[in-house]
Amino acid sequence: MSKRQTKSAPPAPDPAQEFLDAVRDVRRLPNPGRVVHATKPRAPLPLQRLEDDRQVLRDSLSDEAQHDLELESGDTLAFMRSGLARQVLRRLRSGHWATQDELDLHGSRSDEARTLLVAFLARAVKRGYRCVLVVHGKGLGSKNREPVLRRKVASWLAQRNEVLAFCQARPVDGGSGAVAILLKGAPSKERPEDTEDE
Repeated sequence: MSKRQTKSAPPAPDPAQEFLDAVRDVRRLPNPGRVVHATKPRAPLPLQRLEDDRQVLRDSLSDEAQHDLELESGDTLAFMRSGLARQVLRRLRSGHWATQDELDLHGSRSDEARTLLVAFLARAVKRGYRCVLVVHGKGLGSKNREPVLRRKVASWLAQRNEVLAFCQARPVDGGSGAVAILLKGAPSKERPEDTEDE
């Protein structure tokens, strides 16, 4: 019998040595002086478009009265769209519809109050509210102690298509310092009698 010759296995490659051999000729690149951001830069804000949108909002309500606001005894403001029965205004005055939201404009400047009012009405319509209250104040803290916002709020409300009617709030809700507003709502059982019979 002949002796079996055993072959020895080649030594296992050393990964660390292989890496060092691979990068032996590598040289550092010169510093270009640039800053490399790790995250993507933010998209630029469309400031001009935002300002244009704000301007459209401001212009959407004029301070000049374009509608005849009913002045009753005691200088009470009231408004109702044509085609609605007088009963609608009586119901609004008596609190027939529950107030679903309220906006307090005390201390607001005219332009700020107009923006707040538009946003408030948009939110109320989106939520499906039928009756809301806006507190404009009695003007006791204003120059000449006149309710500056009262007339402006009434004029702005009359310009809004979503407003069916408004009137001075009940004493418990603020009286002459607030206005109750009836908004367009989804058709319901009581809507047919809200319109005048032709």
